[in-house]
Amino acid sequence: MPACPELVRILRHHRQHYGNPGGRMFNAPGSRPGPVTKSTYLRARRQARAKALSPAQQRSVLARVPYHLRHAAVSLWLNAGVPATQVAEWAGHSVHVLLKVYASCIDGQDEAARKRIEAALATPDQQESGRPADETLPPICRDK
Repeated sequence: MPACPELVRILRHHRQHYGNPGGRMFNAPGSRPGPVTKSTYLRARRQARAKALSPAQQRSVLARVPYHLRHAAVSLWLNAGVPATQVAEWAGHSVHVLLKVYASCIDGQDEAARKRIEAALATPDQQESGRPADETLPPICRDK
């Protein structure tokens, strides 16, 4: 799963300083080893939402359930142009499942796709001169 460099530094520091007992990143002193119970997780999540979100945001559907955050991340990656194969790997999906679930979330990539097609179809002299290859595109790919 990708993470911002700052978070990676924090997690690496935590692992070096506190170790990685039982293969878990965080174990509270005196806590039972093993997975966090659902009730403990939900209580911590509820407290975090109360601290991080305004009252209006808490009443909204914004990240109401953990899946919303995952869905937002996967949608963002796809709309940022990350290849579906990479997003599927990060999300733990097959490409088939990824596109079945998230295809309707992909938006606004028409222009970028057209430019990639133009670049692929450009002749070497067009690539060197920077001239567009638009006249070589099929009509369906030309700007409307």
